[in-house]
Amino acid sequence: MTTAAVVAATPKAFAGQGCGSGASYIEGVVSPGNMTPVMWWSDQLVQKVRDTATPPPPATRAFAIGHLAGFVAVNGLAPRYAGPVKLPEPPMPVNADIAYGTAVATAINALFGWDNCELMAFLDGFEDGEAKNNAIVWGANAAHAVLDWRGEDGIGGSKELLYTKLDGPMAWQPTGPFFGAQNGPTFKQYGGPLLPGWGRMKTFAVGSARDFRPAPFPRQDSKEFMRQLEKVFQWGGATSDFRTEDQAEIAFFWEDGPRGATPPGHWQIIAMDLLQRQDLDLVDQARFMALISMAQADAAIVTWDCKFDMDVVRPETAIRTTVLPQDKFARFHDAEWKTLIPTPPFPAYTSGHSTFSGASARMLAHLLGTDNVSFTGGAPDLVNWPKQLTGVRRSWTRLSQAAEEAGASREYGGIHWEADNTEGLRIGGLIADTVFDTSLPRLG
Repeated sequence: MTTAAVVAATPKAFAGQGCGSGASYIEGVVSPGNMTPVMWWSDQLVQKVRDTATPPPPATRAFAIGHLAGFVAVNGLAPRYAGPVKLPEPPMPVNADIAYGTAVATAINALFGWDNCELMAFLDGFEDGEAKNNAIVWGANAAHAVLDWRGEDGIGGSKELLYTKLDGPMAWQPTGPFFGAQNGPTFKQYGGPLLPGWGRMKTFAVGSARDFRPAPFPRQDSKEFMRQLEKVFQWGGATSDFRTEDQAEIAFFWEDGPRGATPPGHWQIIAMDLLQRQDLDLVDQARFMALISMAQADAAIVTWDCKFDMDVVRPETAIRTTVLPQDKFARFHDAEWKTLIPTPPFPAYTSGHSTFSGASARMLAHLLGTDNVSFTGGAPDLVNWPKQLTGVRRSWTRLSQAAEEAGASREYGGIHWEADNTEGLRIGGLIADTVFDTSLPRLG
């Protein structure tokens, strides 16, 4: 099929912020001259995650389904890459930009229950006509094909699966907002774990989550566990004298807690910044964001599977309570010890931040052809830490440097063990390698 009947966008098509309740995430990140449907809809997705206070795992699923729907729609007009679903011949003429936007909007409307405000705002930028009408139908059909493909992925059971508490000093226990810093974000509930069945969901690309297992967590009676306990005890407390001001800033900068973009959303924004530097057409931009999102989504499934299978205690529980044998660990017991940032309501091993960051940075390195990328960014959201983050911008010279910083932020914040971070980064990279090697390959 030729692309002669694929119509280009009108110049005014991507004006405005959409319908989110807060500011655009790409204002000041993506220059107006670089705005494309992929950029605009990526921003709408992250805004919707923020506005609905969606936790990281469901956020990654929304990113992956939304971006895959857009990719399937535009790639299906003149197939260049293999995809997860097959479509019939498209109607012609068709506006590819409208097809992309309609596909993303239709997919995330099914996930979030949108009122189509974003789609209406987007479509207002295009002239009426046959190409527009065909694109709307085609984009919606592409989205439904992707939604059907994920229709039996286990999302229902992931939310409803009951958590069975394990016994033993190293087993996770629910924490509470009184454990952590009082001036930061809090979670809605601490009585039980968040999404204990998410790890049983069907992956997007990597096969079984059990294929990506970390090394065994250090044994309680090992010198390595003692070393990691001492490290987080000294460096992760709210009033630590060991942690530097820069390390504290890192902890706040990457916290990405409730009411914001989420950790994977933070990397979506970084991806948009780097994507605008590339000379890619609509199909390749759509593939770029789809691959990052698939890696993030599989990282969430793998990490949550590991968390609730290994069920490792959080540092604050080990320090504040007497779950560890006091004949050996008494010097690390402090009932008044508080973390710098709040501990999330799920087990420690491995770190979601680290796995998301390892997967995102590695996928970006694959797509850009190098890890040696210099970039600068600000915190996506100030709502959680306005005093600490207003005016703060950080810079990196490697993608992996940013990922390592994001992972270390959880140690500086006192909520993760060193092994949570290092194994999360490693496994995230392996997930991205697999997704890149096996997903959306070029035809022929």
